Amino acid sequence: MSLEQLLAWIPPGSPDEALARQVNVEQLPAHIAIIMDGNGRWAAQRHLPRVEGHRAGIDSVRDVVETSARLGIQVLTLYAFSVENWKRPRTEVNVLMSLLKRYIRLELSTLLKNNIRFRVIGRAEELAPDVQQELEHGIRKTEGNTGMLFNIALNYGGRAEIVDAARRAMASGIDPATLDEAKFSEYLYTAGQPDPDLLIRTSGEMRVSNFLLWQIAYAEIWVTDTLWPDFRRRDLLTAILDYQKRDRRYGGIKPSPVALGAK
Repeated sequence: MSLEQLLAWIPPGSPDEALARQVNVEQLPAHIAIIMDGNGRWAAQRHLPRVEGHRAGIDSVRDVVETSARLGIQVLTLYAFSVENWKRPRTEVNVLMSLLKRYIRLELSTLLKNNIRFRVIGRAEELAPDVQQELEHGIRKTEGNTGMLFNIALNYGGRAEIVDAARRAMASGIDPATLDEAKFSEYLYTAGQPDPDLLIRTSGEMRVSNFLLWQIAYAEIWVTDTLWPDFRRRDLLTAILDYQKRDRRYGGIKPSPVALGAK
């Protein structure tokens, strides 16, 4: 995929096209992670049940996934259901799981057409058997794709992931004296994937909500007041353009021209 692939999909002369043409394809974030927030508030503003916000959010998922793949993003991770979300009303949880199964079933052809690999991160083994079956079907059907890796975080918690990684490391029999950050990363759900360069949060909330705690150590964070069901391609492109204007130092100090001997 490339910028040309994206432009071929965007209506000519639209504001989205103008945004896309500003993107530097040589400086794309390798991994974008998104906390999809605001479905409930979106529904409340329209005097609708909360579940209608979740249904509306599916259109945003579809738009963001295809835009990212066409642009050439290597990895996209969406936070769909946390370990804490089980505390929500049973009817809401059931609707969320039903929507998840429906998404995989209906969007599989789009994933295949766009060469997207599908994966799940989190404690998927604790999900209902019918949900696991649908997820495994999507994973199996797309495992041969070579394009963007699309992670859905389900029954996921950042702390839980670190605990699970520590357990796997101990079970492997590794010598604790040889365990460093790089080695520990091999036991995370995202082993082998680049850490997120860009973390997006919708709905204006200023917190990371137990999401990819290890991996986002040096991620650039971009927050928008837009509620998830209203988040579209233009919002994603705006976030990427903002990311490309930032000076990433990874905790270091960028040498000044004087220090480099410039005149």
